Amino acid sequence: MRVVHWVGTIMLLFFLAVMFGQGMATDEERYSPLKRFSQVLDLVERYYVQDVDRDQMIQGAINGMLQQLDPHSNFMTQEAFKEMQVDTAGEFTGIGIEISVVDGKLTVVSPIEDTPAFREGLKSGDHILEINGQSTQDISIMEAVKMIRGPRGTSVELTIISREDTMPRTVSIVRDLIPVHTVKLFELEPGVLMIRLTSFKETTMDDLREAFKKNGDAPYKGLILDLRNNPGGLLNQAVAVADAFLTEGRIVYTEGKASQSEMNFEASRAALDNDTPMVILINAGSASASEIVAGALQDHNRALILGERTFGKGSVQTIIPLSDGSGIKLTTALYFTPNGRSIQAKGIDPDILVPFVPPSNDKDSRMQIIREGDLTRHLEIGQEQLQIPVLPKTQVQEMLERDNQLRMALEMVKAMPRLKALR
Repeated sequence: MRVVHWVGTIMLLFFLAVMFGQGMATDEERYSPLKRFSQVLDLVERYYVQDVDRDQMIQGAINGMLQQLDPHSNFMTQEAFKEMQVDTAGEFTGIGIEISVVDGKLTVVSPIEDTPAFREGLKSGDHILEINGQSTQDISIMEAVKMIRGPRGTSVELTIISREDTMPRTVSIVRDLIPVHTVKLFELEPGVLMIRLTSFKETTMDDLREAFKKNGDAPYKGLILDLRNNPGGLLNQAVAVADAFLTEGRIVYTEGKASQSEMNFEASRAALDNDTPMVILINAGSASASEIVAGALQDHNRALILGERTFGKGSVQTIIPLSDGSGIKLTTALYFTPNGRSIQAKGIDPDILVPFVPPSNDKDSRMQIIREGDLTRHLEIGQEQLQIPVLPKTQVQEMLERDNQLRMALEMVKAMPRLKALR
């Protein structure tokens, strides 16, 4: 059975090589790399000092092949493939961070708001040196995810170092249920709604629609959409969120080698709100789906973009299941804003640049800068009841005092009607 599995895997590699290869290669050109691979495999099995597991070697070869392409393509074992599906669809237990590999170092892209990692002070740009005492050197993303996740109530020990640190520090974080709902909506001031999106999951648009419904038909004076430290997620949810504030025009389109990778998404004329003055907050932790939304609303002049340049992940990954229950995540296209801008390794520049300035007595800015362009091999070019709380004035004041970008967004969204009248 293992030989059959090995032969099937080799045939898969051959199929992918043909499918994504360039030009009409001769039989010799097609089979030569596979012949060389088979020779090396045979030499290792016959002469390596210890016995080796063929399945593990094949799996490692596939993983290495994909990882050398770009930071986002990788192989997923059966267990990792199942976890990926849970991550986008249901609740899972963990600490709540988006991670990537930067210059060979396991790095926090963004902590998810209101999760154990966020509460423990992990922030974008932190390097994770060890997980439970085990070095993360040469670790894959999937291996790291497997080690960090675990049963609710158990703890994981991370050794991390931030840019401002001179020595690594170790934190013990208790795993918890990471909620799927990603929308927070409340009144910042009478008539000014603050919409915080923490990521883009399968429930995001439903949650946003429900939040607006609960707020009734009260007229809005302004909307502030906070996409800071939102690591992205599902493409269809990003399109739906952008569509919620547009009535016509293109939202995003993709271009790839295969025809099925080329997609075009248009507004459906079913907007939740298409005329209320709107400001979008972004920063270096805003990635992928967040950049689709910001780019679309910026190109259509629907919203004023304020904050700092985004992460710059403008590539599309396709999940391809394999016959044994494992799968691969393969970069198959680049996406472009309505005006044809590719943000890959560039990001979305704000209309108004406002760097985050933490309070003088707050060393934890949570705003370390780490972007797609910093990544090695980056491509060039639960049902919780939603409600609309009105925050106490003291709490709003505290938020504004600690967040200069939010203060500026509030002033801008209130001034936009006057500025429009002066045109």
